[in-house]
Amino acid sequence: MNTEVLIIVFGSIVVVNAIITLLFVRFFLRHHERERKAELLLKNQEIILPLRLQAYERLTLMLERISPESLLTRHNQSGLTSMQLQTLLLTSIRNEFEHSLSQQVYVSSKAWELVKNARHQITVLINGAAQQTKPTAPALELCKKILENVGEYEKLPTTIAIEFMKKEIQMFF
Repeated sequence: MNTEVLIIVFGSIVVVNAIITLLFVRFFLRHHERERKAELLLKNQEIILPLRLQAYERLTLMLERISPESLLTRHNQSGLTSMQLQTLLLTSIRNEFEHSLSQQVYVSSKAWELVKNARHQITVLINGAAQQTKPTAPALELCKKILENVGEYEKLPTTIAIEFMKKEIQMFF
C-alpha cells in the first residue's frame, strides 16, 4: 500500500510539474508573441506614418489648388469666354483629383469623404456660376459670378476638409 501511495503521489507531482511547466511555456510564448507584434507595429508605424503624412499634405495641396480663388488666379487668361474658362477650371479640378486618388488609402474615410465633397461642391459652384452667365461672355464675368457665389458660403468645403485633416494629423502627435 505504501508503494502505491508513493506512486500516486509521485505521479501527481510529475503531472502538477508538467502542468506548471506547460503554463510557464504558454505564458512565455504569449508574452514573446505580444512583444513581437508590438515591434512589428512600431516598425510599420515608422514606415506608414510618413506615408500618411504625405497623403494629408498632398490632399491639402489639392484642396488649396481647387479652391475658387486659387483656380481663378491660375487659369484666368484674357481672351477666354465664360464657357472656355469653365471647361478649363473643371479640367483642372478633375486632374488634381485624379492625381490624388491614391492618397485615399492613407487617410480616414471621413477625411476622404470631405475631400470628395469639396471637389463636388466646387464643381457645382463653378457650374452654377456658368449657368448664370452667357457662354460667350468674357471669362471675367464668370470669375465675378464665381466670387459672388463664394460669398454665400459660411465656409468653403475645401476649408472644412483642410481643417478636419489638420485635426486628424494632430492625433498622430
